[in-house]
Amino acid sequence: MKKRYKFLVVLGVLAVSAGLAYVSHLIFVATGLSDSAAPPFIVFLIAVTVLNGVASKFIHDGAFFHFFYYPDWEKKSKALVIFLVSLFVVSTVLAVFRPSEAKMIDMASDEVRAEIAADETRTQKRVITTYQSLYCVNYVSFQSTTGAFNEKYVGFCGMIIPANDGPAATVGSFVSYTYRMLGCRQSFLFGIKLTIVLTAAAVTTGLFLAVFLALGKISKLKIISKICSGYIFFFRGTPLLIQLFVVYLAIPNMIPGFSWRLAALKIMPSVGNEAVYYGAFIAAYIAFSLNSGAYCAEIVRAAIQSIDKGQHEASKALGLTYGQTMSKIIIPQSLGRLVPPVANEFIMVLKDASLVFAISLQDITTITQTIATNEASFTVFIPALLLFLCITALFSMVFNKLERYFSKYN
Repeated sequence: MKKRYKFLVVLGVLAVSAGLAYVSHLIFVATGLSDSAAPPFIVFLIAVTVLNGVASKFIHDGAFFHFFYYPDWEKKSKALVIFLVSLFVVSTVLAVFRPSEAKMIDMASDEVRAEIAADETRTQKRVITTYQSLYCVNYVSFQSTTGAFNEKYVGFCGMIIPANDGPAATVGSFVSYTYRMLGCRQSFLFGIKLTIVLTAAAVTTGLFLAVFLALGKISKLKIISKICSGYIFFFRGTPLLIQLFVVYLAIPNMIPGFSWRLAALKIMPSVGNEAVYYGAFIAAYIAFSLNSGAYCAEIVRAAIQSIDKGQHEASKALGLTYGQTMSKIIIPQSLGRLVPPVANEFIMVLKDASLVFAISLQDITTITQTIATNEASFTVFIPALLLFLCITALFSMVFNKLERYFSKYN
């Protein structure tokens, strides 16, 4: 099969998987089962795995399919599909039997219900009702603004359990914390999504910048080599947090009339009151990209220089120019050697993304600190730790597959 047809099949697999995931999300939201990212994510993984297995039967030499497709479909891929389907079915069944929001609110004491009824005629509410649903578990709390009461309940598998103390209180706190950190019912750039978007965008831009920095550093033109070497030395020799402060705080003070809020409004006029937030994200993206570019440049340079010099001599003998040699001979061979260090850089940036709390961006760390301060509870750091671990594990698995795939050509 021709490459362009394989590429179309690849796009088809991803598009169908994403479409099924989106439809599942709409169904779950419409039926009130869940508005979290868990169901559509599981559906996407199931669809990609199954469709890859089907496509691999017909496209035996497709690089994409053999990258995602487990070689032993009869054992590993089937086991993965069975596990994911079982997880999805069990969780969905539990979500169906999960108590409804109305039933959860009806569990409030007579005192709380009386205050909620009285709030309908008051200008200032005295009861703060918080309802949060995390797939198959839900949580509700009733807090008095006067401190008269504070009731909490956890709903699971048709049961409603008081969660003011004991193990139920810990489960309720975990549901509430995770719900807020995942950014359910919030804007796109929120919590865990912001962390992933910032990391992916910064590393991608950094890699693009790194190619030019690496080629510049090993260039025979001393001026270009010195400039690129100076750039790499500067960004690798200074803390990322200070670089973030310089970009976000110092640059606006150095340029009259400039602010990141105005920059965000010029780029995205529709953001309105969120311009300050988007401006901070743009500043963080620039700082992380510049920093990642310096580290990736050394990775790219090392990979290029690890290719045997005989390749350069052979290219010259064939009459290839320097640019043709690098683009067609050297760089393609160095790709496999780039994967492990670039994967390590991605994971490092993913964890360093927590530094954006310093400029008030609402990532996982900022939300965690806010919750810990408002509720005087430090158990919130445990679900935050687990969320970071899950994200890191997911990307580590992807990079491990990439490393195995490219190692065949080294």
